[in-house]
Amino acid sequence: MSINSEKALYINGRWQEGSKTVPNINPSNMNESLGEFSQADANQVENAIAAARIAQPVWEKVPLEKKLGVLRSIGDELIARCDELGTLLSREEGKPFAEGRGEIYRAGQFFQYYAAEVLRQMGDISDSVRPGVQVEVTREAVGVVAVISPWNFPTATAAWKIAPALAFGNSVIWKPANLTPASAVALADIIDRQDLPPGTFNLLLGSGRDVGDRLINSTDIDAVSFTGSVAVGRQVAAATAPNFVRCQLEMGSKNALYIAEDADIDIAVEASLAGSYSGTGQKCTASSRLVVDKNIHDAFVEALVARLKSVSVGPALQDGVFMGPVVDQTQLDSNLRWVEVAKQRGGELVFGGETLTRETDGFFMSPTLFTGTDNSWDVNQEELFAPMACVIKVDNFEHAVSTVNDTRFGLTAGVITQSLKTSTLFKQQAQTGCVMVNLPTAGTDYHVPFGGRKSSSFGPREQGQYAKDFYTVVKTAYQRAY
Repeated sequence: MSINSEKALYINGRWQEGSKTVPNINPSNMNESLGEFSQADANQVENAIAAARIAQPVWEKVPLEKKLGVLRSIGDELIARCDELGTLLSREEGKPFAEGRGEIYRAGQFFQYYAAEVLRQMGDISDSVRPGVQVEVTREAVGVVAVISPWNFPTATAAWKIAPALAFGNSVIWKPANLTPASAVALADIIDRQDLPPGTFNLLLGSGRDVGDRLINSTDIDAVSFTGSVAVGRQVAAATAPNFVRCQLEMGSKNALYIAEDADIDIAVEASLAGSYSGTGQKCTASSRLVVDKNIHDAFVEALVARLKSVSVGPALQDGVFMGPVVDQTQLDSNLRWVEVAKQRGGELVFGGETLTRETDGFFMSPTLFTGTDNSWDVNQEELFAPMACVIKVDNFEHAVSTVNDTRFGLTAGVITQSLKTSTLFKQQAQTGCVMVNLPTAGTDYHVPFGGRKSSSFGPREQGQYAKDFYTVVKTAYQRAY
Protein backbone atom coordinates (compact mmCIF):
# COMPACT_ATOMS: atom_id res chain seq x y z
CA MET A 1 0.00 0.00 0.00
CA SER A 2 1.05 3.60 -0.54
CA ILE A 3 1.31 5.61 2.67
CA ASN A 4 1.42 9.39 2.79
CA SER A 5 3.81 9.80 5.69
CA GLU A 6 3.52 13.59 5.67
CA LYS A 7 -0.28 13.57 5.97
CA ALA A 8 -0.20 10.90 8.67
CA LEU A 9 -2.40 12.52 11.31
CA TYR A 10 -6.10 11.70 11.27
CA ILE A 11 -8.23 14.27 13.11
CA ASN A 12 -11.97 14.82 12.89
CA GLY A 13 -12.28 12.69 9.75
CA ARG A 14 -9.44 14.38 7.84
CA TRP A 15 -5.81 13.51 7.13
CA GLN A 16 -3.45 16.29 8.13
CA GLU A 17 0.22 17.23 8.11
CA GLY A 18 2.09 17.82 11.35
CA SER A 19 4.43 20.54 12.52
CA LYS A 20 7.51 18.33 12.01
CA THR A 21 8.47 14.81 10.94
CA VAL A 22 10.56 11.90 12.24
CA PRO A 23 12.18 9.13 10.16
CA ASN A 24 10.95 5.55 10.19
CA ILE A 25 13.99 3.26 9.78
CA ASN A 26 13.86 -0.43 8.85
CA PRO A 27 15.68 -2.26 11.70
CA SER A 28 16.65 -5.04 9.27
CA ASN A 29 18.35 -2.47 7.05
CA MET A 30 19.35 0.86 8.55
CA ASN A 31 19.88 2.26 5.05
CA GLU A 32 16.17 1.93 4.24
CA SER A 33 13.63 4.50 5.40
CA LEU A 34 9.89 3.92 5.25
CA GLY A 35 9.31 7.67 5.19
CA GLU A 36 9.31 10.81 7.30
CA PHE A 37 6.18 10.73 9.46
CA SER A 38 4.28 13.77 10.69
CA GLN A 39 4.17 14.66 14.37
CA ALA A 40 1.17 16.34 15.99
CA ASP A 41 1.50 19.69 17.75
CA ALA A 42 -0.40 20.97 20.79
CA ASN A 43 -3.21 22.52 18.76
CA GLN A 44 -3.81 19.30 16.86
CA VAL A 45 -4.02 17.35 20.12
CA GLU A 46 -6.65 19.77 21.43
CA ASN A 47 -8.53 19.65 18.12
CA ALA A 48 -8.66 15.87 18.28
CA ILE A 49 -9.97 15.93 21.84
CA ALA A 50 -12.64 18.47 20.93
CA ALA A 51 -13.70 16.45 17.87
CA ALA A 52 -13.88 13.26 19.90
CA ARG A 53 -16.09 14.90 22.53
CA ILE A 54 -18.57 16.04 19.87
CA ALA A 55 -18.58 12.72 18.02
CA GLN A 56 -18.89 10.37 21.00
CA PRO A 57 -22.60 10.85 21.85
CA VAL A 58 -23.43 10.64 18.14
CA TRP A 59 -21.55 7.35 17.73
CA GLU A 60 -23.02 5.90 20.91
CA LYS A 61 -26.53 6.35 19.50
CA VAL A 62 -25.72 4.68 16.17
CA PRO A 63 -27.87 1.52 15.79
CA LEU A 64 -26.24 -1.70 16.94
CA GLU A 65 -26.24 -3.44 13.58
CA LYS A 66 -24.44 -0.51 11.98
CA LYS A 67 -21.79 -0.58 14.70
CA LEU A 68 -21.45 -4.33 14.17
CA GLY A 69 -21.00 -3.80 10.44
CA VAL A 70 -18.30 -1.16 10.91
CA LEU A 71 -16.20 -3.31 13.25
CA ARG A 72 -16.69 -6.46 11.21
CA SER A 73 -15.64 -4.63 8.04
CA ILE A 74 -12.43 -3.44 9.71
CA GLY A 75 -11.67 -6.96 10.89
CA ASP A 76 -12.44 -8.52 7.53
CA GLU A 77 -10.14 -6.13 5.69
CA LEU A 78 -7.27 -6.68 8.11
CA ILE A 79 -7.52 -10.43 7.62
CA ALA A 80 -7.88 -10.15 3.84
CA ARG A 81 -4.76 -7.96 3.67
CA CYS A 82 -2.67 -9.74 6.31
CA ASP A 83 0.13 -10.60 3.84
CA GLU A 84 0.47 -7.03 2.65
CA LEU A 85 0.12 -5.37 6.04
CA GLY A 86 2.20 -8.06 7.73
CA THR A 87 5.03 -7.26 5.34
CA LEU A 88 4.77 -3.58 6.23
CA LEU A 89 4.75 -4.36 9.95
CA SER A 90 7.79 -6.63 9.66
CA ARG A 91 9.70 -3.99 7.72
CA GLU A 92 9.31 -1.34 10.40
CA GLU A 93 9.27 -3.45 13.59
CA GLY A 94 11.67 -6.25 12.67
CA LYS A 95 9.69 -9.36 13.53
CA PRO A 96 9.80 -12.16 10.93
CA PHE A 97 7.08 -12.13 8.30
CA ALA A 98 5.21 -15.09 9.80
CA GLU A 99 4.86 -13.16 13.06
CA GLY A 100 3.99 -9.90 11.30
CA ARG A 101 1.32 -11.61 9.21
CA GLY A 102 -0.01 -13.41 12.27
CA GLU A 103 -0.27 -10.16 14.18
CA ILE A 104 -2.37 -8.52 11.48
CA TYR A 105 -4.60 -11.58 11.30
CA ARG A 106 -5.06 -11.52 15.08
CA ALA A 107 -5.85 -7.80 14.98
CA GLY A 108 -8.61 -8.58 12.50
CA GLN A 109 -9.97 -11.22 14.85
CA PHE A 110 -10.18 -8.66 17.64
CA PHE A 111 -12.39 -6.42 15.51
CA GLN A 112 -14.52 -9.36 14.40
CA TYR A 113 -14.92 -10.52 18.01
CA TYR A 114 -16.00 -7.10 19.26
CA ALA A 115 -18.32 -6.71 16.31
CA ALA A 116 -20.19 -9.69 17.74
CA GLU A 117 -19.94 -8.22 21.26
CA VAL A 118 -21.96 -5.23 20.04
CA LEU A 119 -25.06 -7.46 20.08
CA ARG A 120 -24.24 -9.03 23.44
CA GLN A 121 -24.55 -5.87 25.50
CA MET A 122 -27.20 -7.23 27.85
CA GLY A 123 -28.44 -5.63 31.04
CA ASP A 124 -30.08 -7.02 34.18
CA ILE A 125 -33.62 -6.53 35.47
CA SER A 126 -34.73 -7.45 38.95
CA ASP A 127 -37.39 -6.61 41.50
CA SER A 128 -36.57 -4.04 44.13
CA VAL A 129 -36.88 -4.79 47.82
CA ARG A 130 -39.65 -2.18 47.67
CA PRO A 131 -42.99 -3.50 46.37
CA GLY A 132 -43.97 -2.26 42.93
CA VAL A 133 -40.46 -1.05 42.03
CA GLN A 134 -38.34 -2.56 39.30
CA VAL A 135 -34.52 -2.24 39.02
CA GLU A 136 -32.72 -2.10 35.67
CA VAL A 137 -28.91 -2.27 35.42
CA THR A 138 -27.37 -1.18 32.10
CA ARG A 139 -24.01 -0.13 30.72
CA GLU A 140 -23.15 3.06 28.85
CA ALA A 141 -20.01 4.27 27.11
CA VAL A 142 -17.39 5.85 29.37
CA GLY A 143 -16.85 8.65 26.80
CA VAL A 144 -13.61 9.76 25.14
CA VAL A 145 -10.85 7.14 25.40
CA ALA A 146 -7.16 7.83 24.87
CA VAL A 147 -5.28 4.75 23.64
CA ILE A 148 -1.50 4.74 24.06
CA SER A 149 0.04 1.65 22.49
CA PRO A 150 3.59 0.20 22.17
CA TRP A 151 5.83 -0.64 19.23
CA ASN A 152 6.33 -4.36 19.87
CA PHE A 153 2.78 -5.28 18.81
CA PRO A 154 1.89 -2.10 16.91
CA THR A 155 -1.34 -3.37 15.36
CA ALA A 156 -2.59 -6.11 17.69
CA THR A 157 -2.26 -4.17 20.95
CA ALA A 158 -3.95 -1.17 19.39
CA ALA A 159 -6.73 -3.39 18.02
CA TRP A 160 -7.54 -4.97 21.37
CA LYS A 161 -8.01 -1.47 22.79
CA ILE A 162 -9.66 0.37 19.88
CA ALA A 163 -12.12 -2.40 18.96
CA PRO A 164 -13.85 -2.67 22.38
CA ALA A 165 -13.77 1.10 22.83
CA LEU A 166 -15.73 1.54 19.59
CA ALA A 167 -17.96 -1.49 20.21
CA PHE A 168 -19.20 -0.02 23.50
CA GLY A 169 -19.91 3.42 22.02
CA ASN A 170 -16.80 5.41 22.88
CA SER A 171 -14.76 7.75 20.71
CA VAL A 172 -11.02 7.12 20.44
CA ILE A 173 -7.84 9.16 20.27
CA TRP A 174 -4.93 6.85 19.46
CA LYS A 175 -1.28 7.69 20.14
CA PRO A 176 0.87 4.84 18.82
CA ALA A 177 4.60 4.44 19.38
CA ASN A 178 6.81 6.59 17.18
CA LEU A 179 8.93 3.59 16.17
CA THR A 180 6.09 2.00 14.18
CA PRO A 181 4.05 4.80 12.55
CA ALA A 182 3.42 3.11 9.20
CA SER A 183 1.40 0.28 10.76
CA ALA A 184 -0.63 2.86 12.65
CA VAL A 185 -1.41 4.82 9.50
CA ALA A 186 -2.37 1.60 7.70
CA LEU A 187 -4.91 0.69 10.40
CA ALA A 188 -6.23 4.26 10.54
CA ASP A 189 -6.68 4.19 6.76
CA ILE A 190 -8.93 1.14 7.06
CA ILE A 191 -10.94 2.78 9.83
CA ASP A 192 -11.19 6.01 7.81
CA ARG A 193 -13.09 4.20 5.06
CA GLN A 194 -15.84 3.14 7.45
CA ASP A 195 -19.02 5.14 8.02
CA LEU A 196 -18.07 6.72 11.34
CA PRO A 197 -19.10 10.18 12.53
CA PRO A 198 -16.09 12.51 12.06
CA GLY A 199 -14.09 12.62 15.27
CA THR A 200 -15.11 9.15 16.47
CA PHE A 201 -11.60 7.90 15.73
CA ASN A 202 -8.45 10.04 15.67
CA LEU A 203 -4.77 9.20 15.12
CA LEU A 204 -2.05 11.38 16.67
CA LEU A 205 1.56 10.49 15.93
CA GLY A 206 4.05 12.15 18.22
CA SER A 207 6.25 11.87 21.26
CA GLY A 208 5.10 11.17 24.78
CA ARG A 209 6.07 14.68 25.76
CA ASP A 210 4.16 16.44 22.97
CA VAL A 211 1.13 14.16 22.64
CA GLY A 212 0.97 11.59 25.43
CA ASP A 213 1.37 14.07 28.29
CA ARG A 214 -1.40 16.29 26.92
CA LEU A 215 -3.76 13.37 26.62
CA ILE A 216 -3.20 11.95 30.09
CA ASN A 217 -3.46 15.39 31.74
CA SER A 218 -6.59 16.49 29.87
CA THR A 219 -9.82 16.97 31.80
CA ASP A 220 -11.72 16.24 28.58
CA ILE A 221 -10.47 12.65 28.40
CA ASP A 222 -12.62 10.11 30.25
CA ALA A 223 -10.34 7.07 30.18
CA VAL A 224 -6.75 6.18 29.26
CA SER A 225 -5.68 2.69 28.18
CA PHE A 226 -1.89 2.40 28.21
CA THR A 227 0.62 -0.34 27.44
CA GLY A 228 4.29 0.35 28.11
CA SER A 229 6.88 0.56 30.85
CA VAL A 230 6.25 0.71 34.58
CA ALA A 231 7.90 4.13 34.80
CA VAL A 232 5.58 5.66 32.22
CA GLY A 233 2.62 3.75 33.66
CA ARG A 234 3.23 5.47 37.00
CA GLN A 235 3.20 8.82 35.21
CA VAL A 236 -0.14 7.95 33.61
CA ALA A 237 -1.62 6.94 36.96
CA ALA A 238 -0.31 10.10 38.65
CA ALA A 239 -1.64 12.36 35.89
CA THR A 240 -5.10 10.82 35.61
CA ALA A 241 -5.83 10.49 39.33
CA PRO A 242 -6.34 14.22 40.13
CA ASN A 243 -8.87 14.49 37.29
CA PHE A 244 -10.62 11.23 38.30
CA VAL A 245 -9.95 9.82 34.85
CA ARG A 246 -10.03 6.03 34.84
CA CYS A 247 -6.87 4.34 33.63
CA GLN A 248 -5.93 0.86 32.52
CA LEU A 249 -2.23 0.05 32.65
CA GLU A 250 -0.38 -2.92 31.16
CA MET A 251 3.26 -2.54 32.10
CA GLY A 252 6.39 -4.57 32.75
CA SER A 253 6.98 -8.25 33.39
CA LYS A 254 9.60 -10.77 34.41
CA ASN A 255 8.00 -14.03 33.40
CA ALA A 256 9.29 -17.42 34.45
CA LEU A 257 8.95 -20.84 32.85
CA TYR A 258 9.39 -23.69 35.34
CA ILE A 259 10.86 -26.89 33.92
CA ALA A 260 9.80 -29.56 36.41
CA GLU A 261 11.75 -32.76 37.13
CA ASP A 262 9.33 -34.86 35.09
CA ALA A 263 9.15 -32.46 32.13
CA ASP A 264 9.29 -33.72 28.56
CA ILE A 265 12.57 -32.10 27.46
CA ASP A 266 11.48 -31.66 23.84
CA ILE A 267 8.36 -29.79 24.94
CA ALA A 268 10.41 -27.76 27.43
CA VAL A 269 12.93 -26.73 24.79
CA GLU A 270 10.33 -25.69 22.22
CA ALA A 271 8.33 -23.77 24.84
CA SER A 272 11.51 -22.01 25.98
CA LEU A 273 12.49 -21.18 22.42
CA ALA A 274 9.09 -19.69 21.59
CA GLY A 275 8.67 -17.97 24.92
CA SER A 276 12.16 -16.52 25.28
CA TYR A 277 13.26 -15.78 21.72
CA SER A 278 10.29 -15.33 19.37
CA GLY A 279 9.73 -11.68 18.57
CA THR A 280 13.43 -11.26 19.44
CA GLY A 281 12.40 -11.44 23.09
CA GLN A 282 10.56 -8.13 22.73
CA LYS A 283 7.32 -9.34 24.29
CA CYS A 284 5.79 -8.49 27.65
CA THR A 285 5.00 -12.22 27.94
CA ALA A 286 8.55 -13.40 27.17
CA SER A 287 10.05 -15.95 29.56
CA SER A 288 13.42 -14.42 30.40
CA ARG A 289 13.72 -16.64 33.51
CA LEU A 290 14.01 -20.39 32.99
CA VAL A 291 13.53 -22.02 36.40
CA VAL A 292 14.82 -25.58 36.08
CA ASP A 293 14.74 -28.51 38.52
CA LYS A 294 18.27 -29.59 39.45
CA ASN A 295 17.62 -33.19 38.36
CA ILE A 296 16.85 -32.20 34.78
CA HIS A 297 18.99 -29.06 34.59
CA ASP A 298 21.99 -30.36 32.64
CA ALA A 299 19.96 -32.33 30.12
CA PHE A 300 17.65 -29.38 29.50
CA VAL A 301 20.47 -26.87 29.04
CA GLU A 302 22.31 -29.19 26.65
CA ALA A 303 19.15 -29.67 24.57
CA LEU A 304 18.29 -25.95 24.53
CA VAL A 305 21.81 -24.96 23.46
CA ALA A 306 21.66 -27.52 20.65
CA ARG A 307 18.34 -26.03 19.53
CA LEU A 308 19.66 -22.47 19.68
CA LYS A 309 22.48 -23.44 17.33
CA SER A 310 19.87 -24.12 14.65
CA VAL A 311 18.08 -20.78 15.05
CA SER A 312 18.26 -18.56 11.96
CA VAL A 313 18.74 -14.85 12.66
CA GLY A 314 18.40 -12.35 9.84
CA PRO A 315 16.31 -9.74 8.02
CA ALA A 316 12.64 -9.90 8.89
CA LEU A 317 11.45 -10.74 5.38
CA GLN A 318 14.10 -13.35 4.62
CA ASP A 319 12.78 -16.88 4.18
CA GLY A 320 13.42 -19.23 7.08
CA VAL A 321 14.30 -16.55 9.62
CA PHE A 322 13.17 -17.37 13.15
CA MET A 323 14.50 -14.24 14.82
CA GLY A 324 14.74 -10.79 13.25
CA PRO A 325 16.63 -7.73 14.48
CA VAL A 326 15.88 -5.83 17.66
CA VAL A 327 13.89 -2.68 17.05
CA ASP A 328 16.62 0.00 17.13
CA GLN A 329 20.10 0.94 18.29
CA THR A 330 18.92 2.00 21.74
CA GLN A 331 17.40 -1.42 22.36
CA LEU A 332 20.48 -3.20 21.01
CA ASP A 333 22.77 -1.19 23.28
CA SER A 334 20.55 -2.01 26.26
CA ASN A 335 20.62 -5.72 25.43
CA LEU A 336 24.40 -5.79 25.21
CA ARG A 337 24.68 -3.99 28.54
CA TRP A 338 22.56 -6.69 30.18
CA VAL A 339 24.85 -9.36 28.71
CA GLU A 340 27.80 -7.67 30.41
CA VAL A 341 25.87 -7.31 33.68
CA ALA A 342 25.13 -11.05 33.72
CA LYS A 343 28.76 -11.85 33.04
CA GLN A 344 29.97 -9.55 35.80
CA ARG A 345 27.62 -11.14 38.32
CA GLY A 346 29.11 -14.54 37.55
CA GLY A 347 26.64 -15.99 35.07
CA GLU A 348 28.00 -18.49 32.56
CA LEU A 349 27.34 -17.48 28.98
CA VAL A 350 26.59 -20.79 27.26
CA PHE A 351 25.27 -19.36 24.01
CA GLY A 352 25.15 -16.10 22.06
CA GLY A 353 25.56 -12.70 23.61
CA GLU A 354 27.03 -10.91 20.59
CA THR A 355 25.96 -8.77 17.65
CA LEU A 356 25.71 -10.46 14.27
CA THR A 357 26.68 -9.30 10.79
CA ARG A 358 24.26 -10.03 7.99
CA GLU A 359 23.94 -9.03 4.33
CA THR A 360 22.06 -5.90 5.39
CA ASP A 361 23.11 -3.43 8.05
CA GLY A 362 20.60 -4.15 10.82
CA PHE A 363 20.30 -4.43 14.59
CA PHE A 364 21.03 -8.15 14.79
CA MET A 365 22.15 -10.09 17.84
CA SER A 366 22.26 -13.76 18.66
CA PRO A 367 19.83 -15.53 20.98
CA THR A 368 21.52 -15.50 24.37
CA LEU A 369 21.47 -18.00 27.23
CA PHE A 370 23.08 -17.80 30.67
CA THR A 371 23.30 -20.50 33.34
CA GLY A 372 24.42 -20.34 36.95
CA THR A 373 22.36 -17.25 37.71
CA ASP A 374 20.58 -16.28 40.92
CA ASN A 375 17.03 -14.97 41.03
CA SER A 376 18.12 -11.97 43.13
CA TRP A 377 20.38 -10.58 40.39
CA ASP A 378 19.17 -7.49 38.52
CA VAL A 379 19.19 -9.44 35.28
CA ASN A 380 16.52 -11.71 36.80
CA GLN A 381 14.48 -8.92 38.37
CA GLU A 382 14.30 -6.28 35.63
CA GLU A 383 12.49 -6.54 32.31
CA LEU A 384 15.06 -6.88 29.51
CA PHE A 385 13.04 -6.93 26.26
CA ALA A 386 15.98 -8.85 24.81
CA PRO A 387 16.47 -12.27 23.17
CA MET A 388 18.10 -13.40 26.39
CA ALA A 389 17.14 -15.97 29.02
CA CYS A 390 18.77 -16.89 32.31
CA VAL A 391 18.58 -20.37 33.81
CA ILE A 392 17.95 -20.58 37.56
CA LYS A 393 18.49 -24.01 39.16
CA VAL A 394 16.01 -25.02 41.90
CA ASP A 395 15.81 -27.94 44.31
CA ASN A 396 12.12 -28.88 44.16
CA PHE A 397 8.59 -27.66 43.45
CA GLU A 398 8.37 -25.43 46.53
CA HIS A 399 11.69 -23.81 45.69
CA ALA A 400 10.53 -23.31 42.12
CA VAL A 401 7.22 -21.62 43.03
CA SER A 402 9.00 -19.39 45.52
CA THR A 403 11.47 -18.37 42.82
CA VAL A 404 8.77 -17.80 40.19
CA ASN A 405 6.86 -15.51 42.58
CA ASP A 406 9.94 -13.66 43.85
CA THR A 407 9.51 -10.64 41.57
CA ARG A 408 7.67 -7.32 41.62
CA PHE A 409 5.91 -8.39 38.42
CA GLY A 410 3.13 -10.86 37.81
CA LEU A 411 2.01 -11.12 34.20
CA THR A 412 2.55 -14.70 33.02
CA ALA A 413 4.18 -17.87 34.32
CA GLY A 414 4.46 -21.35 32.91
CA VAL A 415 5.21 -24.90 33.92
CA ILE A 416 6.36 -27.88 31.87
CA THR A 417 5.30 -31.10 33.59
CA GLN A 418 3.60 -34.44 33.04
CA SER A 419 2.07 -34.37 36.50
CA LEU A 420 -1.54 -33.29 37.04
CA LYS A 421 -0.74 -32.57 40.68
CA THR A 422 2.20 -30.33 39.77
CA SER A 423 0.26 -28.40 37.13
CA THR A 424 -2.75 -27.96 39.43
CA LEU A 425 -0.68 -26.68 42.34
CA PHE A 426 1.34 -24.42 40.05
CA LYS A 427 -1.80 -22.84 38.58
CA GLN A 428 -3.06 -22.21 42.10
CA GLN A 429 0.16 -20.82 43.54
CA ALA A 430 1.67 -18.79 40.70
CA GLN A 431 1.13 -15.09 41.49
CA THR A 432 0.42 -14.06 37.91
CA GLY A 433 -2.57 -13.04 35.84
CA CYS A 434 -1.93 -15.75 33.22
CA VAL A 435 -0.57 -19.28 33.73
CA MET A 436 0.53 -21.66 30.98
CA VAL A 437 0.91 -25.44 31.29
CA ASN A 438 3.12 -27.20 28.71
CA LEU A 439 2.97 -24.06 26.58
CA PRO A 440 5.20 -21.01 26.05
CA THR A 441 4.55 -18.07 28.36
CA ALA A 442 4.04 -15.96 25.23
CA GLY A 443 0.77 -16.46 23.38
CA THR A 444 -2.75 -15.59 24.52
CA ASP A 445 -6.26 -15.77 23.04
CA TYR A 446 -8.43 -12.80 22.11
CA HIS A 447 -11.73 -13.93 23.69
CA VAL A 448 -10.53 -14.29 27.28
CA PRO A 449 -9.14 -11.74 29.76
CA PHE A 450 -5.50 -10.68 29.67
CA GLY A 451 -3.57 -8.90 32.39
CA GLY A 452 -1.31 -9.35 35.37
CA ARG A 453 -0.77 -8.67 39.04
CA LYS A 454 1.64 -6.60 41.13
CA SER A 455 3.50 -4.03 39.00
CA SER A 456 2.51 -5.67 35.72
CA SER A 457 -1.05 -4.34 35.53
CA PHE A 458 -3.41 -1.84 37.05
CA GLY A 459 -7.13 -1.49 36.42
CA PRO A 460 -9.67 -3.78 34.75
CA ARG A 461 -8.57 -6.62 32.49
CA GLU A 462 -8.18 -6.28 28.75
CA GLN A 463 -9.76 -8.50 26.06
CA GLY A 464 -12.82 -10.71 25.98
CA GLN A 465 -16.03 -9.72 27.70
CA TYR A 466 -14.01 -8.38 30.63
CA ALA A 467 -13.09 -5.35 28.51
CA LYS A 468 -16.54 -3.88 29.16
CA ASP A 469 -15.52 -3.23 32.77
CA PHE A 470 -13.15 -0.54 31.53
CA TYR A 471 -14.93 0.84 28.47
CA THR A 472 -18.38 1.19 30.04
CA VAL A 473 -19.98 2.69 33.12
CA VAL A 474 -22.81 0.97 34.99
CA LYS A 475 -26.17 2.67 35.47
CA THR A 476 -28.78 1.45 37.94
CA ALA A 477 -32.31 2.70 37.24
CA TYR A 478 -35.34 2.33 39.56
CA GLN A 479 -38.89 2.56 38.29
CA ARG A 480 -42.23 2.30 40.06
CA ALA A 481 -44.91 0.96 37.76
CA TYR A 482 -47.74 3.03 39.29
